Amino acid sequence: MPYVWLPVALAMLRGIEPYEVMQALSAKQRLPVPGMSGTVPIIAICARTNAGRALAVAIRKTGGFDQEIVGARDLNPDELAQFEQWEAGQDD
Repeated sequence: MPYVWLPVALAMLRGIEPYEVMQALSAKQRLPVPGMSGTVPIIAICARTNAGRALAVAIRKTGGFDQEIVGARDLNPDELAQFEQWEAGQDD
């Protein structure tokens, strides 16, 4: 799936590098969580970077298989606990 950056999302990254976002999006284990950003449907992809950092990357479908990155952040403690529980149930 081709990913493109929403320009404002790239500008708003704080403490997260663009390469970390791309690592999370290409991770073997990704947990998609559907949601909404206002009236826009999004999917938060919860995954780890190559260094093990757990991120939530918000994407939205733009047509076909293309998706736009609309934001990224670290998982909060509750989300991290749920994500780790999900990871523990995954087969490699």
